[in-house]
Amino acid sequence: MTVRSKIFLVVAFALAVTGCAGGKTHDLLNTTAVTVPASDIAATHEIFVATTRKRATKDPRQVFDGDRSPTTSFASVEVTVPKVHQVGAIERVRSSANSNPAKDFTATEVEFYEGAPQFAKAVGADIAMRGDRALVFVHGFNNGFDDGIYRLTQIAHDTKYPGTPVLFSWASSGKTTGYIYDKESANAARDDLEETLRMLAKTKAKSIDIIAHSMGTWVTMEALRQLAITGDRDLSDKLGYVILASPDIDVDVFKKQMIRYGKPDKPFAILLSGDDRALRLSSLISGDKPRVGDYGDAADLASYGVSVIDLTKTKGGDRLNHAKFADNPFLVQLLGDRLRAPAGLASEEANPAQPIDNLGQGIGKAVGSVAEIVITTPFRVLTIATGG
Repeated sequence: MTVRSKIFLVVAFALAVTGCAGGKTHDLLNTTAVTVPASDIAATHEIFVATTRKRATKDPRQVFDGDRSPTTSFASVEVTVPKVHQVGAIERVRSSANSNPAKDFTATEVEFYEGAPQFAKAVGADIAMRGDRALVFVHGFNNGFDDGIYRLTQIAHDTKYPGTPVLFSWASSGKTTGYIYDKESANAARDDLEETLRMLAKTKAKSIDIIAHSMGTWVTMEALRQLAITGDRDLSDKLGYVILASPDIDVDVFKKQMIRYGKPDKPFAILLSGDDRALRLSSLISGDKPRVGDYGDAADLASYGVSVIDLTKTKGGDRLNHAKFADNPFLVQLLGDRLRAPAGLASEEANPAQPIDNLGQGIGKAVGSVAEIVITTPFRVLTIATGG
C-alpha cells in the first residue's frame, strides 16, 4: 500500500468511526444571554483553566481555539448543568445556535487572568474553600476547548467531586483529521502541564488528583516522567489518584515512561477497553502498533505497578467506546465513589503492600449492572461478573 493510499484509508476510517464530515462547531459562549428559571438549573460549576491554546479571534465564542500558544494562558469558566441532565451525558447543541440552560450545559461567564500569579491566587483560594483537593483533567485528541470544559463539568458534577476542577487544555485542533497536529501539540504541552501541577502543589491543596483521557494521557505521563527526573514525582506527597482512561500511548513507550517514573505509591489506574474504535484508528496511523488503551496483556501492564481495569464488556455511550469511564452511568458513579475518598485514605485502607490496588477494588465492590469488569493488579486478577 502506498503512503497516499494509507493516508486516504486513515482519513476515510476516521470519518467513518466519528460520523463527522464537518459542520461541528466549537462554540462555548452564547451570542446573547438565555435566561431560564433557577428551578431548571441543577448546579453551577466553576472550572479553572490552564491552556496552551491561543485566544480565539476569528470566533470569540470559542474563547480559545486550536492554535498553539508559546505560553500558558489562564482563565475560569462558569458552567450551568440543566436539571434534566442524565448521568454520563453531556447535553448540548451541536451547531452555532445558543444553548438553552434548561436543556443544555451552558457556559455563562469567562474570567481571564493576567498571568500565573493571579491564577494561582484565585485557584488557591477556591481549593482552600472547597476542601483542599484539586482534580486536574487532561482531555484527548480531537477536542475543542468547549469539549474539555463540558467534559470536566460533567465529570465533576456526576462524580460529586468534593474539590476544585482544573482543566488543562492543550492545543488540539478539534478536527478528526488533525491527529498528527494534535500529537505535536501534546508534545509541546508537557512542560506547561508540569508547571501547572507544580503551581497547584504550592497551594494549600492536600491532594491533586489527575484524570487524563486518550492522547491527554501522553501529556500526563510525560509531565509525570519529568517530575520524576527532578526528584519530585509525587509533588511533595500531594499527588493523589492518577487515572489514565483509554490511553493513546504506544505500549513500548509507556513501559519506558513507567520505568523512569517508578512504581507508584498512590492509586494509579489504567482504564482500557478492547472494543475502543478510536484507538484502532490511532494504531493504524502509528503503524499497527498496539496502544495501551486496547492492549490485550493486562498482566504485562500491571507488572509496572499499576492497576489495570478492563471495561471491554461494559457499554459505552457512543459507538466509539472511547470514553466509557465518563459516559457509562454506572462507571462514572462508581468512579465518583472512589474519588470522594482521598487517595491517602484509599492507600491506608488497602494492604500497605498493595496501595495501588485500591482503585480497582473500589470500582469492583458494587458493579451492579455493568456486565463484567476485569481488574488486574501486580498481585492478583479479579473478575466481577454480573450477568448484565
